[in-house]
Amino acid sequence: MPRVPFIGRLALREYLALLVSLLLVVLEGFVRLVTLLLPPPLLHLCYRSSRSVFNYLSSPQGRRSRNRKRLIVTQIAQAADFVELCELYGYYAEEHIVQTGDGYLLGLHRLGWRRGEEDRRVNCGEGSLQKKVVYMHHGLMMNSEVWVCMTETERILPFALVERGYDVWLGNNRGNKYSKKCVNCAPTEINFWNFSIDQFAFHDIPDSIDYILKTTAQPSLSYVGFSQGTAQAFATLSIHPTLNDKVDVFIALAPAMSPPGLRGGIVNSLVKASPEVLFLAFGRRALLSSATMWQALLYPPIFVRFIDIGLAFLFGWKTKNITPHQKLAAYPHLYSYTSTKSVVHWFQIIGNSTFQMYDDELPPTMFSVGDGRKYYKVAKFPTRNIKTPIVMVYGGADSLVDINVMLKELPRHTVVKEVPHYEHLDFLWAADTDTFVFPHVFDALERFAHPSSSTTGKDLRAYYKTSRGPSQSILSPRSRVTPDFPILHSTDSAEESSATDPTKKVSQTVHSPATMSIQESFPPSTPTAASGDVGSTDTARVPSPGSGFSTERPRARRLDTPGMSKSGSRTSLEGAGISERGIALGVGRAVGGVTKDEARRDTQSIVQSVGGDEAMGAGDSKRKRKKMK
Repeated sequence: MPRVPFIGRLALREYLALLVSLLLVVLEGFVRLVTLLLPPPLLHLCYRSSRSVFNYLSSPQGRRSRNRKRLIVTQIAQAADFVELCELYGYYAEEHIVQTGDGYLLGLHRLGWRRGEEDRRVNCGEGSLQKKVVYMHHGLMMNSEVWVCMTETERILPFALVERGYDVWLGNNRGNKYSKKCVNCAPTEINFWNFSIDQFAFHDIPDSIDYILKTTAQPSLSYVGFSQGTAQAFATLSIHPTLNDKVDVFIALAPAMSPPGLRGGIVNSLVKASPEVLFLAFGRRALLSSATMWQALLYPPIFVRFIDIGLAFLFGWKTKNITPHQKLAAYPHLYSYTSTKSVVHWFQIIGNSTFQMYDDELPPTMFSVGDGRKYYKVAKFPTRNIKTPIVMVYGGADSLVDINVMLKELPRHTVVKEVPHYEHLDFLWAADTDTFVFPHVFDALERFAHPSSSTTGKDLRAYYKTSRGPSQSILSPRSRVTPDFPILHSTDSAEESSATDPTKKVSQTVHSPATMSIQESFPPSTPTAASGDVGSTDTARVPSPGSGFSTERPRARRLDTPGMSKSGSRTSLEGAGISERGIALGVGRAVGGVTKDEARRDTQSIVQSVGGDEAMGAGDSKRKRKKMK
């Protein structure tokens, strides 16, 4: 009897949703075909018409606000590539090409030089500057541009890492804007797009890491991933044991492993459908290649609105933490090509609630004879075998993260930190990432990636001990304790004094990039070991050397984000006066920014609000006491 792919898998309501989704796909394909045949003057007419309609319907205040930042936003949105984006901020970037084991040519970008340091040699033999390497990887249907398209320099994580003395590399998946070439086939052929997360894990990530370490002559690097970039790291570290020695720490921002599902009923019906239906609807090449067409046709604010509606429909995200101007600048860089098969792979993971490899077998139907699943099991990625230290930072409002499910499949040394009010894309483009995300990244790098670090297990036990402290108890996964005051950075002298005299209270200094000028936002010194985090903990007990492991299921530690209250609301950092900031247009030129006097006054107000006299420097305390007298 002929095989019917999806009969027996869906309910009647889901059949209707699937039918509607297929009709929408057909309509989208028809509109795309029509627009491809239209002459360019008619396309420009559509763009101007949508702009006129939007300006007519918008308020005068909205028009004035858009005009005020139009120059900066337009330059970022219209930047042609990664290198041009970096040049807007005054940074020099290199482009590299790495060939994978199966013949794909992947684009890599390198940011190894501070502004004004371009004439120095970095990680290229004797006599050159030796820097620790950080590798960053993007999410699904993205490319490396998503890391550097912010409207303020101090909110760009790669630039912050460069200014802290790291050699930063950014990777790209096969098939996207910078990796659309293969020595074995052309991107117009179906075979080119026959890849999923399996190929990312078996080839793209390990081959890119090997190339970077060979080029820089460094023994290891640190991995910072976002969304699917974290899933690729989970997968590749679990199946390549030797790769764990080459990655000293894995920092997962908005981690993705086994998402609980999608909000839209139509999309959920596609998740449950057979892969044959999905390939029939979207083809076996690139997915949603018409996205670039809609971007060209629509006025940018209208295009942004369509993206917001799509994110709310699919995932329930409200994107309130991302400013409208940031959306106008970043959304044009959001989409990049990927294969339909890679999205089908995610649908299989969601449908089976398991972080597994791609399932090549067709699912059973009502016409199937016997249960083939009895003799066939899809291989799971053995993520519990990962030896690399893992630090996960996730959003409490992120519908794609079920942290408890993830922790069951991760090793016991996993560290978990939550930003309660963050959604998925906020880890890239939120207005306060430098306050709520960067400190976690810097702390993890300084603890695990410092050149003096040699023994992973020893470093992890020290991290647990300094984070938890002797007086704090082990908490349940859902419990959380708010720190007494937010600590973003502690001085080395304070650490030394506390180490020599445990009874002596350590004086902490709060450094908020949001209240500094662009030139003062990034510490110029090389990475140094930082003091322990102050916050709640949520960890299973760590076995001491020589002790046996407990059979009790361990849980990872949970550290609260600095500046968050127990209810998840912002502390006084939110109320601090923050002047409007700008980006550097070319080397040495800046637009906007706050003055040093303003930054000093704002910083003092924050210190007084969160720490009082104990958190202030010695000079400020003396001046305050003299004034009181």
